Amino acid sequence: MDGAVAFARLFGVSELVIGLTIVAAGTSLPEVATSVLAAVRGQRDIAVGNVVGSNIFNVFCVLGISAAVAPTGVSVAPDALSFDIPVMTAVAVSCLPLFITGGGLARWEGALFLFYYVAYTAYLILASQQHAALATYGMLMRYVALPLTAITLLLGLVLELKQRRKQAA
Repeated sequence: MDGAVAFARLFGVSELVIGLTIVAAGTSLPEVATSVLAAVRGQRDIAVGNVVGSNIFNVFCVLGISAAVAPTGVSVAPDALSFDIPVMTAVAVSCLPLFITGGGLARWEGALFLFYYVAYTAYLILASQQHAALATYGMLMRYVALPLTAITLLLGLVLELKQRRKQAA
């Protein structure tokens, strides 16, 4: 942890940004390896279960234990409440079509998820540096990328449900 804090101070970014990016990615690498290996071996339920189970465990157990043992609990930064928690909720919602249809996650959808992680990380970095491009970047994400994604997810869901009805008939 000391290295992450030193890194944050060296580059002038908040500890929250370091926690949301470098620390989160570093602690998730074993999960990445497990899920990728399971997917390559055709054990897709293990891959999905690992991701879903890990997220549930992280939110309830890791955060819960941390709050229980900390002398004053764990305070949540206003930035996390106003941006990161809604992003986490949106990520969960973006998985709904997958869970509703019971279908798989196509390669292009996986690439889209990766794109959004990179976009989220870029936003965090721009915001932490109060970069001049932040307003434009935020508008592009809000008014172009997010609506296109919502349309794509809804279209995929509608097409999947139509195909199911056709097969049932």
